[in-house]
Amino acid sequence: MFDRLLSFSRVGSRSCFLWGPRQTGKSTLLRQRFPDAPSYDLLTASEFRRLSANPGLLREECLAAGRKSGPIVIDEVQKLPELLDEVHSLISRDGFRFILCGSSARRLVRGGGNLLGGRAVRLELFPLTSGEIPDFSLDRALNHGLLPSHYLSDAPEPLIEAYVGEYLKEEILAESLTRNLPAFQHFLEVASFSNGQTVNFASIAREVGLSAPGVRGYFKILVDTLIGCWVPAWRKHAKRRVTHSPRFYFFDVGLVNELAHRATLKPGSFEYGVAFEHFIFMELRAYTSYKGGRPSIAYWRTSSGFEVDFVLGDATLAVEVKSTDNPTRDHMKGLRAWKTEHKNSRCLLVCRAPRPRKTEDDIEIMPWQSFLKRLWAGELC
Repeated sequence: MFDRLLSFSRVGSRSCFLWGPRQTGKSTLLRQRFPDAPSYDLLTASEFRRLSANPGLLREECLAAGRKSGPIVIDEVQKLPELLDEVHSLISRDGFRFILCGSSARRLVRGGGNLLGGRAVRLELFPLTSGEIPDFSLDRALNHGLLPSHYLSDAPEPLIEAYVGEYLKEEILAESLTRNLPAFQHFLEVASFSNGQTVNFASIAREVGLSAPGVRGYFKILVDTLIGCWVPAWRKHAKRRVTHSPRFYFFDVGLVNELAHRATLKPGSFEYGVAFEHFIFMELRAYTSYKGGRPSIAYWRTSSGFEVDFVLGDATLAVEVKSTDNPTRDHMKGLRAWKTEHKNSRCLLVCRAPRPRKTEDDIEIMPWQSFLKRLWAGELC
């Protein structure tokens, strides 16, 4: 059992939505934190049929039970958008508190679902982080991914393959998000090779056999179903010509391994370095989200090719990620170029070096273990 770092403290006594991709552990977390909470699981066929036939039953049952200090949990709420009108009424008129859990708000939004008019805080649960795993193994994380069941498994490949199939079946086919499932499946594989990069929509469209707008629509499906996200380019106070296009990241490194048909990742390989950068992004993304969405994350790249992987906040922290255990000046050229424009920015090279050190021009070389420990302790940003 993992001690998850997502806190409900900033929710206070308000209701909230808890979103997260499938199998990140949302239901398990809610059972741990709210063991006595009344709950409705819409994955259960009988519960779904009962409430879909008469959503008003929710109100009647809540009123019969009486308002209590704890929340009422509704799991997989996106399966029954009609239920949110009853939830809205119970919150605003009767003072009930809800935790509404699901893997995607897309169906709610597309169906004109009631998102409670700002009466519910949004929380998101990500895959496991290094700080939640006793005896954390970097190589295991990069090869297995960080969904709990995948990380723990000694043979994760069938589980990850099944996860992709379940996503296609439950999120894409069942919700009729596209009529061409084989094309979408091919798109997923092609898109995995753009993970962590700016996306060339025209190139992917040619390879998949779709229009560029069609590919953009497919990426929107990935974002709406929480399978990926965009990282914007840093464009503030630019003295050089910089890239404006965002980069795309899938939510889990194990998923990319499966889609891109990667073999076992070994230190020193190109694929290991790419996965290592992706892993550090996953940690940063979870940290900033669990801290209330601050600081923001962007990346920086100039037209001449200088780049920094991650810029946090208002240039407070610049992070370059390299999987090398022997960093050289060449690994720091992007940070040096960044430093000429942002002299007050703290610059870190996160790598696999055995010990931390600092260069004469104030660039910190930080082993990944130290970086993550200090990140989650709130010492970096």
